[in-house]
Amino acid sequence: MKNIVYITFSLLLLVVSNFAMALDSHKKDSEQLIELFFDAARVGNNEVLNEFIHAGFPINEPNAQSYTALMVAAYYGHESSVDLLLKEGANACIEDKRGNTAFMGALIKGEVKIAKTLYKADCSYGDHRNKSGLSLTEFATLFGQQKVLETFKKPTL
Repeated sequence: MKNIVYITFSLLLLVVSNFAMALDSHKKDSEQLIELFFDAARVGNNEVLNEFIHAGFPINEPNAQSYTALMVAAYYGHESSVDLLLKEGANACIEDKRGNTAFMGALIKGEVKIAKTLYKADCSYGDHRNKSGLSLTEFATLFGQQKVLETFKKPTL
């Protein structure tokens, strides 16, 4: 009887161990895919971004730092990638763990054309404050972009 219990327990441990290894492998594969998606956004590789998007990859999936691909593309100045991601349904209003949006990332880097595109998204920037308590105007001023922000707010005729 002891041998049967020992063998059963050993087989159970083996099955659980294999299952845990399979889960760990799946997690690593998922992490690698997410990393590749964000690498494409970081370098502006629209061909790879398109492949991920059309394969059903969740376009608004945040990375470990809480950034979306749109935030990364905006921050690194890849206007065509920003346009692609927005066209494919990326949410410009998502905030990172600090309460900042893709628009704010573009402002930080002085990416004026990208910031202008993102400002047009329906994100209620008038009331927005990040987790440091900064309004959009205060944020722009902190990064020397107040005049840029003011140009977005002027009505066009």
